[in-house]
Amino acid sequence: MADEERYKEFEQYLTSGEPGVEERARNWSIAIGLQDVDGLKPSEFLLEQAKANIEGRISSAEVGRRLEEYYSQKSVREKAEADGTLQADNVSDRINLLLEEKAFVFSPMELSRIHGFLFKGILPHAGQFRTYNITKNQWILDGETIEYGSAGSLMKLLTFDFAEEKKFDYSAVSSTEAIRHIVRFISDIWQIHAFGEGNTRTTAVFLIKYLRSFGFEVNNESFEKHSWFFRNALVRSQYENIPKGVHRTFEPLERFMNFTVFGIPADLRNRTLHIRWTEPLRRDGVLEEAKCQNDVSETPISLNERLSLKEMAVMQLIMADSKISIASITSKTGLSRRTVDRVIATLKEKGILVRQGAKNNATWTINFPKQ
Repeated sequence: MADEERYKEFEQYLTSGEPGVEERARNWSIAIGLQDVDGLKPSEFLLEQAKANIEGRISSAEVGRRLEEYYSQKSVREKAEADGTLQADNVSDRINLLLEEKAFVFSPMELSRIHGFLFKGILPHAGQFRTYNITKNQWILDGETIEYGSAGSLMKLLTFDFAEEKKFDYSAVSSTEAIRHIVRFISDIWQIHAFGEGNTRTTAVFLIKYLRSFGFEVNNESFEKHSWFFRNALVRSQYENIPKGVHRTFEPLERFMNFTVFGIPADLRNRTLHIRWTEPLRRDGVLEEAKCQNDVSETPISLNERLSLKEMAVMQLIMADSKISIASITSKTGLSRRTVDRVIATLKEKGILVRQGAKNNATWTINFPKQ
């Protein structure tokens, strides 16, 4: 199946308007798209099971049981092992299960848990930190490698980075600054490369769950269509060769993250990441107007400079539906009711948000700050 066709597999579900269906389609789109980072493609059998799950005809657990039964056939399994389909199918299934669960603990051991769950029975030493040093030749670096974490200090490096991240007060900075900070944290975690294989998929799942802890449901298209860009952007964020005039840059990763979190159109072509790329960077597309019934004078981008991540998570939902209830905001963001109430109170104090009308039929009005 061509990539263009594969990317359209779940489009009808993503626009169905049914919350459960949309959420399952989003998770599967991400899970399957992430296999691109290792050049793997799922089977037609897996795609059919995913569709059945999205439509509610079978449970997520049943998908795993059907895969196990399907690959119990020796001839099918041997072929799938040889071309990588077996790994693509099983890891896609497991990513879907991880994205479906609400549990998330911010710690190095969560990273280990995710890797172990994704690759148990697939990769040796799943969930265990590597005990050897590695190098990886990268196309975008003309065959050179970045410096990965030393095998003897992986836990020490991770513990330090997680401890520093925990100290950061996201409520005190704008969404723009918050994204810049998260980008650097994720870049450093990925550079440590705690596991022999499967680091990018593990890091991506961790990142998605981390962003959800701020109330965001990430743009499925980012990982469905651009997971290879995500990987290459991580590489560029950690590579520097001064004699050749090449400096590490976080800009591509920030570009990807702003598209992932806020839907800001961006140039996500992989060739723009090559160290010899010379064409001026272009921004594709036109920013969509805020999807609310208010007469707005600014795009959502301007709010990123003024609001925190959690405030933006709430605002994005309100901009998409001016009649959304507080209960629905709480459900969609995954934030506590107390947190949502506090965020809305702050937005009202800032004069950005007003709620008008009867309690059960109220409308949110947004007053965008002037430049």
